Amino acid sequence: MSEMNNEFEQLLEESLVTIHNGEIVEGTVISVKEDEIILNIGYKADGIITRNEYSNQSGIDLREVVKEGDKMKAKVLKVNDGEGQVLLTYKRLAMEQSNEHIKEAFENHTVLKATVTDVLTGGLSVVVEETKVFIPASLVSDTYEKDLSKYAGQEIEFVISEFNPKKRRIIGDRKQLLVAEKKKLQEELFARIHVGDVVEGTVKNLTDFGAFIDLGGADGLLHISEMSWGRVENPRKVFNVGDKTKVLIKDIKDDKIALSLKFEDQNPWLNAADKYSVGSVVKGKVARMADFGAFIELEPGVDALLHVSQISKEHVDKPSDALKVGQEIEAKVVDFNPDDHKISLSIKALLNDNESEEEEEVTE
Repeated sequence: MSEMNNEFEQLLEESLVTIHNGEIVEGTVISVKEDEIILNIGYKADGIITRNEYSNQSGIDLREVVKEGDKMKAKVLKVNDGEGQVLLTYKRLAMEQSNEHIKEAFENHTVLKATVTDVLTGGLSVVVEETKVFIPASLVSDTYEKDLSKYAGQEIEFVISEFNPKKRRIIGDRKQLLVAEKKKLQEELFARIHVGDVVEGTVKNLTDFGAFIDLGGADGLLHISEMSWGRVENPRKVFNVGDKTKVLIKDIKDDKIALSLKFEDQNPWLNAADKYSVGSVVKGKVARMADFGAFIELEPGVDALLHVSQISKEHVDKPSDALKVGQEIEAKVVDFNPDDHKISLSIKALLNDNESEEEEEVTE
């Protein structure tokens, strides 16, 4: 009977596979706990995959990712873990396989996509399968970004710019993708637009001298002098970052685009000859003053000169002695030059006219 048992055990031993450390085995999940997976690998002992050897992801509940009956491949860490079981690793096998995929992506310049798992002081960390890839802050964007926290949990695209798994140095680069995409959009934009076109853009940045408008591939400059037919004191009083606006392409020179909001059909000088003909009486506000006279805004985009000699019947040394900026005045148009867009006004002439009319009334 003893001999039969020995023969049975020998036959059983021969029917079972032999395994070695570092070998890849395949098995069937026979039990799953929160932190442990047990595999039947066709060996005299079952294989064990602990949570730490399943994934680099901390706190994972193995019952949510694996179920009984699943087939799995794993790598043998120890044939005997000291308790008669085989210690296996799933994550290290996955890392080796993902390293091969990343190596191929590095060699072929393949674009990868992964979710940002950690925002670090010097950049971002993503995990491709089970391999960590570091994206330095200088390679996250094509512009300087002080705060990278907005990328947490975000799925991003990148390429592998450096691959050295032995030194655990696998570097990702998102910047070159953004640069290439912008270059493509810029080429498409410049092939599409022409001087005189009206296009829509988004206000990207505001300065004291104007606004930079994102046209979808390149930025155009809307100078403060081109924001209105009238006078604009500060671009920030007209626009906010993020505003959508339609603009006229005034000029294209190399990669620079000059924009304007002075649409010709809105030019106030188109009908100025009718509104401000010589002899007509007009109202306006003092916009600014010089030693020789005051400039009167008749409407946005149409200014007229009130010479210092025409401010009053009495002598006036300088305009500020008789007028204030913002003051509303009434005057007579004494000259109109449509070619040079110049209008001359006179309060003195209006006063003389009024006196003449009063004298005529008295005479009658």
